[in-house]
Amino acid sequence: MRDAAFVTGATGFVGASVARNLLAKGLRVRALVRPDGDTRNIRGLDVEIVQGGLDDLKALSAGCAGCRYVFHVAADYRIWVRDPAQMYAANVQGTVNVLKAAGAAGVERIVHCSSVAAVRPPRGRSPADESSAYRSEREPVGTYKKSKYLAEVAALDLATKGLPVVVVNPSTPIGPFDIKPTPTGKIIVDFLNGRMPSYVETGLNLVDVRDVAEGHWLAAVKGRVGERYILGAENMTLGGILKLVSELSGVPAPAFKTPYALAYLVGVVDTARCTLFGGDPIAPLDGVKMAAHHMWYDSAKARRELGFTPGPARLALADAVEWFRAHGYAPPAPSGKAA
Repeated sequence: MRDAAFVTGATGFVGASVARNLLAKGLRVRALVRPDGDTRNIRGLDVEIVQGGLDDLKALSAGCAGCRYVFHVAADYRIWVRDPAQMYAANVQGTVNVLKAAGAAGVERIVHCSSVAAVRPPRGRSPADESSAYRSEREPVGTYKKSKYLAEVAALDLATKGLPVVVVNPSTPIGPFDIKPTPTGKIIVDFLNGRMPSYVETGLNLVDVRDVAEGHWLAAVKGRVGERYILGAENMTLGGILKLVSELSGVPAPAFKTPYALAYLVGVVDTARCTLFGGDPIAPLDGVKMAAHHMWYDSAKARRELGFTPGPARLALADAVEWFRAHGYAPPAPSGKAA
């Protein structure tokens, strides 16, 4: 009988690539899907559906039963949220629920998809690695980062209590199947639609989402229990990323950089407006605060211990541009452009 794997978040951006990667390796894949979930990302795949959410202990138990591996990829990924309690419930308590269900089922390995949001960002432009740790839960900027930090703390604590948990920390994944899209995908979509007249300079570490999926598998078969592994590829400035997307897409890059002080002021006003009157901010203050750091990371540990070998960001960006255009998120390519 083929090995089985239970994947939470398989209908999302990273989870869809994890599910496809596991199927390509010959595993039977079981996926947790909310009753009202958008299943476009797994439509047509040979995946067994388990209906339920991260708060459904019965569904989690059924999903884990008989599996060799559990990949917990599901998360509420938004830069701004009106009700922080909802995000903590999904990202923190949901993580505890999944990992405990996996432990009770006696699975061989549990891979928890954390984020570089749980890694203390670098000071200056020297990339941070797994040794960079927050000193308290007060340090992470915003609800999302704090929730991912607390979820990772809970996961590593369960590892010390005997659960076979390995943590992976993707940096900034890009590529196909970004259906929402994610905050990073939205940057590309806005760019392609000419809705980015300026930008705030910052730094990001880009990585192909399919390489992140492979990193999950490598963590399952090679990772050390209780360790975390950054899954990243290339450190780039946002200006450099936009220039590259311009080359790939034929859409002119914005020429104006918004001064940080002005962006901060806009973030304060925009976030306050949405807090008082509803809607989602165009420039959430937490996002502006994050941009103050060049979020660059070093994946040497994953390369060394897991054999993680991510490809170039250029190819991932090209595939992302092509996917967004092919699926109606942006106008088709200008004449003479392949992407």
